Amino acid sequence: MSNRLRTALIGAGHMGKHHARIYSELPDVELVAVCDANAERAEEIASMVGAPAVTRAADLIGKVDAVTIAVPTVYHAEVARPFLEAGIATLIEKPIAPNRETAAQMLEWADKSGAVVSVGHSERFNPVVLAMSRMEVEPKFIETQRVSPFTFRSADIGVVFDMMIHDIDIVLHLVKSRRYKIHAVGVNVLGPHEDVANARITFDNGCVVNLTASRLALKTHRRIRVFSPDAYFTMDYQNKTGLAVKKDANLDLITMARERNLTDLSDLTAADYGKMLKVSPLVVDDVEPLRAEIESFLNAVRTGEPPAVTGQDGLAAVQLAEDIVAAIKHGEWTL
Repeated sequence: MSNRLRTALIGAGHMGKHHARIYSELPDVELVAVCDANAERAEEIASMVGAPAVTRAADLIGKVDAVTIAVPTVYHAEVARPFLEAGIATLIEKPIAPNRETAAQMLEWADKSGAVVSVGHSERFNPVVLAMSRMEVEPKFIETQRVSPFTFRSADIGVVFDMMIHDIDIVLHLVKSRRYKIHAVGVNVLGPHEDVANARITFDNGCVVNLTASRLALKTHRRIRVFSPDAYFTMDYQNKTGLAVKKDANLDLITMARERNLTDLSDLTAADYGKMLKVSPLVVDDVEPLRAEIESFLNAVRTGEPPAVTGQDGLAAVQLAEDIVAAIKHGEWTL
């Protein structure tokens, strides 16, 4: 394989156009084609990045080293199969598949051919997540909130697979456990699928996670809070900012609290607790998450090392998402 990778985008929709832009900007990468069944849409995006437009993905076999699949989730397996069976590296937008059986089948195709598979969980590359990950956090409690107005782009799926899936991947990455119990509730308002959902997950290692997602909000908020024995982190995905309260930096305050009894502590009611804490902003890199995701994928293609988000990671996220949806249906209630 030449050091110059031949790439293609399949699916010129909302996310696909960003993949095409980044491929066209990267050094040692040739964007061979922009592919979409809608010829007009393919031409529109192709003209923006200076690449040929095609309408048949199968025509690209043998002409590319790596592809992004950014078609609707229900078509992921159908479109990706020829590339996976041909051993062509494939970056599949999240979620990898609409269900665990299909995801597992896709990974079987890749295993047989040796194709590199990565999944587009780009939030994993958010600068605040990268900054926290460098601290090797062992979480005991995680709380996430991901809410936004309805975009009308994903009415065919519920909010769990549409939005919560981002946080599901982050949680699995941090907790590093695949055994859990779930209590969940969801409400469908605009269609047959849940538009608001909350899930409380207890992992077998003791970590407890509370996930909330809504696509009925008036404003967009994407936040996560992580509590560990040694630190507390609060992060804003949207603004790429975060704060850390570390135990070692606050030992004086902790020691004071332990040495005083409850009556003594009541004497401090006039104190400003926030000013007593030593809080540090997370040091974040100025990176575009999707660009970092694609660079990780292409590095895996060049080196043979696993990408940061593997196909197995994508499968695990789908499994947990399915289990949350099942828990919602088990406890279903109506307004």
